[in-house]
Amino acid sequence: MKKVIYFFIIPLVVFIVTFAYTALVSTTLDDFFLAGSQPGQSGQLETPDKCDNCHGGYDLKVEPAFTWRGNMMSQAARDPFFYACMTIANQDAAFSGDLCIRCHSGGWLEGRSVPTDGSALNSNDREGVQCDFCHKLVKPAPLGVNPYPNDPAYVSTGTYARDQAYLATLSSIPPTSANGMYIADNSNAKRGPYTDAVARHQVYYSPFHRDAALCGTCHDVSNPAFEKKTDASGNYYYVLNALNAPTPSMDPYTQFPVERTFSEWSRSAYNTPQGVYAPQFGGNKQYVSTCQDCHMRDVTGKGSNKPDSPVRTDLPLHDMTGGNTWVPDILPIFFPGETNSAALAAGKQRAAYMLQKAATMEVSGTIPNISVKIINETGHKLPSGYPEGRRLWIKVKAYDINNNLIGQFGEYDYTTATLNTSNTKVYEVKLGMTAEITNATGLSNLPDGSSFHFVLNNVVVKDNRIPPRGFTNAAFKEIQSPPVAYTYADGQYWDSTPFTLPANTAYYEVNLYYQTVSKDYIEFLRDENSTNDWGTRLFNAWNSTGKSAPVLMATFKSGAPDFDTTPPSTPTNLTATAPKFNTVNLSWNPSTDNVGVAGYYVFRKDKGTTPIATVTTTTYSDGSVKATTTYTYYVQAFDKAGNKSGFSNEATVRTPSRNAKIAVGSQEFKSGIVNLNPNPFNPTTTITYIVSEPSDVVIEVVDAIGRIALAPKNTFRAEGQYSELINTENLSSGIYFFRLMIIPKETSNEPILTTTKGILIK
Repeated sequence: MKKVIYFFIIPLVVFIVTFAYTALVSTTLDDFFLAGSQPGQSGQLETPDKCDNCHGGYDLKVEPAFTWRGNMMSQAARDPFFYACMTIANQDAAFSGDLCIRCHSGGWLEGRSVPTDGSALNSNDREGVQCDFCHKLVKPAPLGVNPYPNDPAYVSTGTYARDQAYLATLSSIPPTSANGMYIADNSNAKRGPYTDAVARHQVYYSPFHRDAALCGTCHDVSNPAFEKKTDASGNYYYVLNALNAPTPSMDPYTQFPVERTFSEWSRSAYNTPQGVYAPQFGGNKQYVSTCQDCHMRDVTGKGSNKPDSPVRTDLPLHDMTGGNTWVPDILPIFFPGETNSAALAAGKQRAAYMLQKAATMEVSGTIPNISVKIINETGHKLPSGYPEGRRLWIKVKAYDINNNLIGQFGEYDYTTATLNTSNTKVYEVKLGMTAEITNATGLSNLPDGSSFHFVLNNVVVKDNRIPPRGFTNAAFKEIQSPPVAYTYADGQYWDSTPFTLPANTAYYEVNLYYQTVSKDYIEFLRDENSTNDWGTRLFNAWNSTGKSAPVLMATFKSGAPDFDTTPPSTPTNLTATAPKFNTVNLSWNPSTDNVGVAGYYVFRKDKGTTPIATVTTTTYSDGSVKATTTYTYYVQAFDKAGNKSGFSNEATVRTPSRNAKIAVGSQEFKSGIVNLNPNPFNPTTTITYIVSEPSDVVIEVVDAIGRIALAPKNTFRAEGQYSELINTENLSSGIYFFRLMIIPKETSNEPILTTTKGILIK
């Protein structure tokens, strides 16, 4: 008998819990009022799951859905770091959390930023800076003024008229795109940068979505509770506004600067018609000029899964990646079942890539006196953004002739998460409070004059971050982001630091590290929290996930001095085999002159004359190769004095095709689903699948419109055949899909996505 399936719409009841506490400063919502769309004026934001129907599940390399779900903007309202910071802000100044929520969640537009601790935000609000929010945004402009007079399509497609109609409904139009003063249309039409968009919904062509000012909306942040003053010497200082009233001016440059990422870009060499040559960031672009060029780089692909969707070479990759490689690790601890583990893993890899390209390092001088030059390759200060906790530093290690570590600068203890800042250069910004604030609140600055009390800080104590290309002191003072307690010359986008190594140094190593958040700040968020357990929970997650371990951005290793002049003998009998598509194994006979041989350089011809590896063994496994490609290798021995042997014979090998078959019993299979048994089923079935290389395996059960129905299973698997029991007893009757993602661990290849249909009948 055929069964009938019924679908019911169940109303969602939200219980809002308020927390009673007394803030140090009795501010109100009026103190943090800002211009732009107000709660209730932008309609209702549609869930990203709805967007996934067309914009996800078809090409994980470029599709908007997968890449967006792996970046921190999609997690902005799940970020435990955000909640812990906001708790302290609310304790310090009542209702100040409203300022935080407006840029972290679309729930602000729907009136759920009160209570200002985020407790009223629902699951859709926790999607953070989501699809419908960004694709509703309108360029701020006075009524009757066309902000894009040189773009006739803005008028001819009807967007200008629609923008004017909505702007006319607002009581206060922001003077600029900054400080969360966004304008979000109440129409459900989606705005984007194409005049030829193919969509099943209403669209508006929007030049604003290629305009860097759109990013400035939330990446130029000021505290409206403080007003800028100028002393007799032309220096700025900041005083607390009269309480319980909006800021006297909506101009963010009249308020205390919290971060100036967008403004730093606007005064850089990147903000020019040509931009700066940076193919490492631009995707299909060689030159980058806008925020989107680097953080939504152009790729080739389709923007939706519809057959008539055009293939574009300027498709913006929706990754919006920064440098956060830690918070993705802790999100599942706080919000199990709400995140896509594969997308977060891919986003973390992209963040590491961005960090490795954000700076270059040059080392000069001779032992014992060397100089380390760090060059900023980004369009803003390095590092940039929210100031508390994030930092860069230089680490130098010196060794003697016997390979003993004899000196170290900038050492970091991974067990205690403690950095020695006394003997190296740390690039960071630190804020603090004036006596006016400390006297009024009873709080005090740290010994160095800095403070972690974000919402009460009203002075910049230190800012030695490296400026971008095009920097001038006058321009950066104008945007309230000058160097503080440090000096950079006009035009300088690098910084050099001298180090004196021990006299008996034979060779040395220099590393540049980035850290998302410091131990000091994590402990502050735990110890100062008197309202809830966000600080304690964040500390525990930090403690169990590597303590926001620093990420290596750049490295340099010196050669050893001359102890002798006799080179080692040449290695022989080099052989190369390719057991898998992503691996080449090399082996060779050692140098017969083993006295003094320190190691071997491994060369790959397609990489030129720079070694791809330095090893101390006579074997090497190259895991950076591509499938079905021919590679040629040779090796060279070297001794502690830096003397080099001749080159070995060349060994050539061709790698097998990607996802080659592996034997399971008497048959051979590729990665993917082998069987689903039984099918149909009720309520359990077993999915059998093959993994042809070590991979992370993610199994998802989704409904007919692509929504995740069961919490995903995420498991690491070696090569082989596996079976998983799937229990769907808590699901309604209907048609479901099993989505299997196999993500190779040893390569940077994209996930292998296979799907089979399972029919569940109850």
